[in-house]
Amino acid sequence: MNIRIKISLIVGLIIVLSACNTGAGEKYAEVWLTTADQSILFQPQEQIPLAAMPEDFTGSVIRINPDVTYQTMDGFGYTLNGGSARLLNEMDSSERQAILEELFGTKGNSIGVSYLRLSIGASDLSDSVFTYSDLPAGKTDPDMEYFSIEMEKVHLIPVLKEILEIFPEMKIMGSPWTPPLWMKTNNHSIGGSLKPEYYDAYALYFVKYIQAMKDEGIIIDAITVQNEPLHPGNNPSLLMKANEQAAFIRQSLGPAFREHGINTRIVIYDHNADRIDYPLEVLADEEARQYIDGTAFHLYGGKVSDISKVHEAYPDKNLYFTEQWVGHPQDFAYDMAWHVRELIVGATRNWCRNVLEWNLAADPFQKPHTPGGCTRCLGAITIDGNEIERNVAYYIIAHASKFVRPGSVRIESNELRGLPSVAFTTPDGETVLIVLNDTRRTQSFGIVKDDDFVPAQLSPGAVATYVLK
Repeated sequence: MNIRIKISLIVGLIIVLSACNTGAGEKYAEVWLTTADQSILFQPQEQIPLAAMPEDFTGSVIRINPDVTYQTMDGFGYTLNGGSARLLNEMDSSERQAILEELFGTKGNSIGVSYLRLSIGASDLSDSVFTYSDLPAGKTDPDMEYFSIEMEKVHLIPVLKEILEIFPEMKIMGSPWTPPLWMKTNNHSIGGSLKPEYYDAYALYFVKYIQAMKDEGIIIDAITVQNEPLHPGNNPSLLMKANEQAAFIRQSLGPAFREHGINTRIVIYDHNADRIDYPLEVLADEEARQYIDGTAFHLYGGKVSDISKVHEAYPDKNLYFTEQWVGHPQDFAYDMAWHVRELIVGATRNWCRNVLEWNLAADPFQKPHTPGGCTRCLGAITIDGNEIERNVAYYIIAHASKFVRPGSVRIESNELRGLPSVAFTTPDGETVLIVLNDTRRTQSFGIVKDDDFVPAQLSPGAVATYVLK
């Protein structure tokens, strides 16, 4: 019997047996657990009947208040870069369908990934550097007459279409690593800046991309103007200072979207939390601000709590968390704890509408990548032919994506030292609480929502998702 089928049957049997422990109509909490030693990897535990809190309970309590609400969630997921798409597309059809159902489906042992980020053109985890307007030296195409996404029809678009068959409501964000090289001050894939005389041409490039993807049945919900605009050393990359990004949006991108009836959200920055001065400067430009939906962040620098300062300055603008890598070789216990604490809990508690890990897939050697691109970026899954290995980012996202469905709303819950957590109300009316034991000792605690009480215990480094039915 196929190992994946065996696992599905076992998980299904656990769920059925667990359900037998609660009576018909009785309220209960589902518990899904991952332990630091990997002996339990995102597996359902025995359901816990909801009851009144014992009068003699003296432990710490996480109190959930669904009457106080914060941001609506768009989803949790990964970047589907060109390399990930190639590895998936080169799998046998049946094996690819099985892993795509597991990643993007909403039933059984699927983890319900609901948000994807794409590179507009190549990222550093593509086979090679390319844009959708590559021309011979000395040639330009300001009217985008030679614009083409044909290269994406080899791997990316076929895989995306299969994903959308599984989950048609997928939110998709596009991010460029570089404009076409003829638009840049150095005519090179690495670094350089966008020439002001090509602002209109580059705006039209975005319009053409969104229209071309729509023609393929792929709706781009949002774009970021530039991936990591303060990191011009990657391949590909672009240096785009805050005043330049504001000018590009104000003069060209915003008006072009308006002229062509493009409803795709414009998201700025897309870089680390240590430079919130960048999005604040862009948003201070009143003309540019009218076109801007919000700001995207990474956390390779700075503190996740600083993200809230942008919300406080511009509460009508959305926040997104769009990238964080896991380096190879993974340190499962450390990486699980850090990413859950800082991103699943931290980014959402600081107003982010999504959390995306980088990247979806790589091969056993962390390939493909461009010359000079990331050589240690570990995929959420490792693909070796038809063989799949699930890595730590798979479980990080699964603890949220399976239960905190799009349209869920973050709700108030108190913060306990050593037990970082975050709570949501789902569109189905369930309450989801994600908790990390960020200490070196087993922690016993209680969860209270209204008159319902859940006794809980987590070993050191363990992560649990509690779903109150």
